[in-house]
Amino acid sequence: MKRWQPYVTVACVVERAGRFLMVEEDRGGPHTLFNQPAGHLEPDERIREAALREVREETAWQVGITDYLGMYVYQTPDGHTFHSHGFFGMALAHLGNDLDKGILATHWLTLEELEALERQGRLRSPMVMRRVRDSLASKFYPMHVIHER
Repeated sequence: MKRWQPYVTVACVVERAGRFLMVEEDRGGPHTLFNQPAGHLEPDERIREAALREVREETAWQVGITDYLGMYVYQTPDGHTFHSHGFFGMALAHLGNDLDKGILATHWLTLEELEALERQGRLRSPMVMRRVRDSLASKFYPMHVIHER
């Protein structure tokens, strides 16, 4: 019997002056898709450190994570389950490094621009807007609710 195992991912909502840091990705479809900086947890990596790494690799921004948004569970239409840990942070410095392969560009988008992309079906998953809306509603948890090693 094969054991079921969800994918563990991280994502970070980064807001600055009413705009949200987003990545534009080429996922092979007819349109590019938009997501928060996000990705998979690597072996022996702490969850918060994974979020910082993903932001750095996908956007070339250094951020300070201030809050935990919680764990978001999403099942894709093809049956994959993701346990995505959401974080909230602030932009500290642009680092200038190259972006990860598959990231076409970074954007600072308003809520209205994100809602327009949502209506067009151009967000990577429903979790993108859920995390933004939760951050706008200050649905934060203290970082100490995460217990690692």
